[in-house]
Amino acid sequence: MGRTPKIKSAKPSREHRSPLAYAVETRDSSVLDMVRDAIAHKQVLLAYQPVVQAANTKRPAFYEALVRVLDETGRIIPAKDFMSSVEDSELGRQLDVLSLELGLKALAEQPNLRLSVNMSARSIGYAPWMECLQRGLSRTATIPERLIFEISEKSVVQVPEIVKGFMEELQLKGMSFALDDYASGLTTLTVFRDFDFDIIKLDGSFSRNIANDAANQVLASAVAAICERFDMHSVASRIESPADAQMMTDLGFDCLQGFAFGAPTISPPWKSRKARSSAA
Repeated sequence: MGRTPKIKSAKPSREHRSPLAYAVETRDSSVLDMVRDAIAHKQVLLAYQPVVQAANTKRPAFYEALVRVLDETGRIIPAKDFMSSVEDSELGRQLDVLSLELGLKALAEQPNLRLSVNMSARSIGYAPWMECLQRGLSRTATIPERLIFEISEKSVVQVPEIVKGFMEELQLKGMSFALDDYASGLTTLTVFRDFDFDIIKLDGSFSRNIANDAANQVLASAVAAICERFDMHSVASRIESPADAQMMTDLGFDCLQGFAFGAPTISPPWKSRKARSSAA
């Protein structure tokens, strides 16, 4: 007797899917279309947010470049509204390339700018991204020492050996690396031992109302102390009030970032100065 062929189960129809599952699928499909169109039409841009020195909050230590896309109506869409839908896809890799390209362009045009650009482990070994990086580094001799790559803790633990090798290679050229969103997930202290990060950015969930949260004060203070012992700069992110900024400073953080010091903007100070100069 012949083997009875297996029959693949049909994809559940709309009628057989839960309303929530259908809504999520529809939303993700819409987000993918929006990002795909933005990439195709070069409607990708960067917003810049200052990271200030805790000892002198009027002086930015560097800026973080945050990717944005424009939707079909021209609205600026922040990464939190689309990145989770595309980060593991080819679109996510293409966004990484465009973000890096724009960041390197800003560094080439602004010789006094120090800038952090977000990347993930998926970028390492992705030929277009690596080619973009090499082109950018060759444009101006000072770019490596002014470029910081921010890698999330989640991305680091996925392929630690690959990330570590990549970091070591580029740090020899003068580049810096920041561990982003530290303590946002399954945090481990081994990152301090196994990786030579230049900067540790504590997850923003610890900053909100920390002036009145004794438990978070203890935890944040411990992170700041460890960073100091390992000669890593500490950054407290998502600072939204003067009281929380003062508390993070008192706990020993080197730098602060958040709406208390400036929202992400597509018109950073150097662009504003250039516009005023052109109009004069």
